[in-house]
Amino acid sequence: MIAADYLNPAYWSAVLHSGMAEMAMPSFWVAVGKIIWINILLSGDNAVVIAMACRSLPPKQRFWGMILGAGVAVGLRILFTVVIASLMTMPYLKIAGGLALFYIACKLLVPDESHGEVEAADHLWRAVRMVAIADIVMSLDNVIAIAAAAGGSLLLLVFGLAVSVPLIIAGAALIMGLLDRFPILIWAGAALLGWITGEVLATDPAVEPLLVARFGAEGAHQVELAAAAVCAVLVLVVGGLWRRSKQARAAAKVAEHEA
Repeated sequence: MIAADYLNPAYWSAVLHSGMAEMAMPSFWVAVGKIIWINILLSGDNAVVIAMACRSLPPKQRFWGMILGAGVAVGLRILFTVVIASLMTMPYLKIAGGLALFYIACKLLVPDESHGEVEAADHLWRAVRMVAIADIVMSLDNVIAIAAAAGGSLLLLVFGLAVSVPLIIAGAALIMGLLDRFPILIWAGAALLGWITGEVLATDPAVEPLLVARFGAEGAHQVELAAAAVCAVLVLVVGGLWRRSKQARAAAKVAEHEA
């Protein structure tokens, strides 16, 4: 497929007619169900990220944060499945993504107060960016299952994932309510992202073969679990220190203002 074909109306007409024919077949809807179910199973971490990233937004911003966050999550899942799945084999890509995810996990523990509509809007887009980066990292290993269920059909892929958006939003809303009621779950969510960070780092193509050669397949799996546990603890330690430092600076500013 060359770039000029995408500008040809006849190409899109053929795609539309092909899609209508696909949707008339029972196998299409069976495959849609498979994709929705796979995406539900694989999107639990996405719902956690969306809920944690949006929890500090003003009430009016939370709804749009969840909508945009879920849209970004699904859009990136489609993009990865269609064109970027091959990047999973590139050395050091997961390491870079894992470090980004580690930063996000720590940042989610730091209080982030907003004042005024402009700053609140800025915080909304900041939350969406955090969801986007986290989903980029966490989707790398999920795209194969979704692509297999789609069987090479772009229409099937887009339709199935688009239907999953309300489910991700509902999950994020439920988790956000729990975070408001039980703040300790914020730390549990950050630890979960830290755990995923360790798994991402240990399964990078530049690292995993070395671990297998050194420890064997079973030993490499144990190292992966150990790396996940270490990163989960590190997130709590680094995020906790970062949180304490920011709270101390905020308290100092308040005391200076009152003086």
